[in-house]
Amino acid sequence: MYKAEFDKHIQSKSVSNALVFFGESAFLIDMYTKMMTNIEDANTLTYYYDEYDFNSAKAHLSQASLFGDRNILIIKSEKKVNKKDLETLIALCEKNPDNVFVYAYYGSDHKTYTKAFAKTQAMSVRFFNPKEYEAQNIILNLAQQKNVNIDKYSVSHLLNTHNADVALAANELDKLAVFDREITTKDIDNIVYGLGEINLEDFMKKLLEKRDITEDLQNILEHGEDEIRILTTLTSYITQLYMFNIYIRVNGAPNALDILGYPAPKFVVDAKANQSIKIKPPVYYKLHELLLESELQMKSTHTDKGAILRSTLIRFQKIL
Repeated sequence: MYKAEFDKHIQSKSVSNALVFFGESAFLIDMYTKMMTNIEDANTLTYYYDEYDFNSAKAHLSQASLFGDRNILIIKSEKKVNKKDLETLIALCEKNPDNVFVYAYYGSDHKTYTKAFAKTQAMSVRFFNPKEYEAQNIILNLAQQKNVNIDKYSVSHLLNTHNADVALAANELDKLAVFDREITTKDIDNIVYGLGEINLEDFMKKLLEKRDITEDLQNILEHGEDEIRILTTLTSYITQLYMFNIYIRVNGAPNALDILGYPAPKFVVDAKANQSIKIKPPVYYKLHELLLESELQMKSTHTDKGAILRSTLIRFQKIL
C-alpha cells in the first residue's frame, strides 16, 4: 500500500503490529518508524543491518513482557534481511498482539516487498518522496509539535531554500523555535543556512568537474556566507568522497550506513560513489593538504579571505 492508504489505517486505528516500510523517501520511512514505535514504557530493541542477529531478535519478541510492557523490535537496513527471518518475526507478532515489529528497508529494490507478505497480517508501505503540498503539510505538522509559529507561505519558502528537501527543512525547525512570534520569510533568510546542502553540492560538483564557478561563488558570498565556512564545507565534502573511495576499493560497492552512519537515497549514494572513484588517493592527499593550509592561512593572517578562497579554488582545480 501507499502512504495515503496507511494514513487511513492510522486514523481508523486498524494498523497491524507488523510493518514493512520501504520506498524512495528515507525521511518518511524514519518518520513513520518513530511514529509507530513511540509507545510509552515499551521494551524496544533496535538493530541496524550490521548489528542484526536473528536469534536475539526472535528472542526479544518471544520473551514475556516485563510488568505488562510491550516488546518492540525495529530493524533498519539498506540490505535485504532474509525473507524467512522476517516471516518468523511477523508470525511472532501474529501470536502476540502486544508485540510490535517494524522492518525499515532503505535499499533500492522497491518491488520486493510490495506483495512479499500478502499472506500475513503485516502491512507493507511504500513511501515516495513527498509532493510539494505533502512536504508543506509535513513541515507544518512538525512545526506545530515543536511550537513553531509558521504559516504555509513561510514553510514554502523554507522548503525552497533547501530545494524541497524535507529532512533539511525539518532540521531547521529547532533553530526557528527560539522565536516567540510568527516566523517570517526574512527570519528564514537570516537564520537558516540559506544555500542548502543540495545547492552547496551543486557548487562542489561544478568545482570537481573543472567548470567555471566564478558566478556561483559570487552569489554564495553575496548571500553573506563566510569564506572559512565555505572552505571547511569543501574539506568535509572531499573527506566524505575519500571515505566512499576507500570503502569501494575495499568492499567493491558503497554502503551509506557504513560510510555515513545513516541511510541515504540511492541516487545520492550513487552520485557520491561515482564522484569518489574519479579521484585517485594521492590526489585526495594533495587536495586535503591545500585546503587545510588555506584554512590555517585564513585564520592566522589578516590577508583578504576572499582572495585566499579564490586562489585556493583555482589551485584546487589545477590539482584535479
